[in-house]
Amino acid sequence: MSDLLVCDMYNGTVEYSKKKGCLVGKVIGIKKNIEYEGDTLAELEEAFRDKISSYIKECGKQGIAPEQPYKGSFNIRISPALHRQIAIYAIEHKKSLNAAVEEAIQQYMDQENKKAGKENRW
Repeated sequence: MSDLLVCDMYNGTVEYSKKKGCLVGKVIGIKKNIEYEGDTLAELEEAFRDKISSYIKECGKQGIAPEQPYKGSFNIRISPALHRQIAIYAIEHKKSLNAAVEEAIQQYMDQENKKAGKENRW
């Protein structure tokens, strides 16, 4: 089970704030700081969905596109030996380095999801 809230393509955290005495969270994966809170999990989920809806509506009013989380591009750092291995694998299989890395990550996630007994919902 995930401790993340999901609304469309957006994800949000679920935490308890001792200081506020309630559940709190924030949207992750975008630069905009969007926070929400609620006394119960149901209230927190509703506040999360309301904040996402308001954010999208506000962007529309301003004529700007809402930030899209998880654009499919990110930088990683790996050991030179692993970099060499995956590069050679890609060449030998007539793939781009990007395609080989994506394949490796997909295989890993499929394996982890299978272990956890859940389908790939992404």
